[in-house]
Amino acid sequence: MDATRRRIVEAAFGLHASVGPSRTTIAAIADRAGVQRHTVYAHFPDLDSLYEACTTHGMAATHMPESAPWQSIADPRERLRAGLGDLVGWYRVNANMLATILADVDPTAPTPTEPDPFESRMADLFGALAEGWTHRDPETRHAFEAVLHHAMAFETWRSLTTGGLSDAAIVELLVAVVGGVADGSIASGLRPQRA
Repeated sequence: MDATRRRIVEAAFGLHASVGPSRTTIAAIADRAGVQRHTVYAHFPDLDSLYEACTTHGMAATHMPESAPWQSIADPRERLRAGLGDLVGWYRVNANMLATILADVDPTAPTPTEPDPFESRMADLFGALAEGWTHRDPETRHAFEAVLHHAMAFETWRSLTTGGLSDAAIVELLVAVVGGVADGSIASGLRPQRA
């Protein structure tokens, strides 16, 4: 049972990475895993459970960064440098897979009933990198959080690397921007957008 389930999950992840989640059919997963469609449904009665297992497998198989090693770094700027370095390195190795999956996200799709494992991991990484900074006021904190989210995004790395920056230069640039917003040296005039 465990071996069959693993083959199904690996097949789903391979298809998600190569053609995108929305183009991945149960029939294709079954064919790639060497099982019948009803076997896929027996292990994963709904798409949410299959997606969760596939995403969790993909994060482990690609060695997505975890926050624990960063949390031992006391200085928030050095922690940010280490964390962004790990993320940028992960983005570099997994660029094709991430671009395929993220390009395939359907904003009109119903919200999964369970928390998305990838989003949960990113929130955990964000929490580790946001910890320890001091802010002069709530508006500075708001700007800091917005810029930190942007600095951590795959799309930010892809844009900067397409623009010709090396991974090391991207990390240093983002550390300078996030740190500058945190200490207020480049946050003047940044205000939360009012609805």
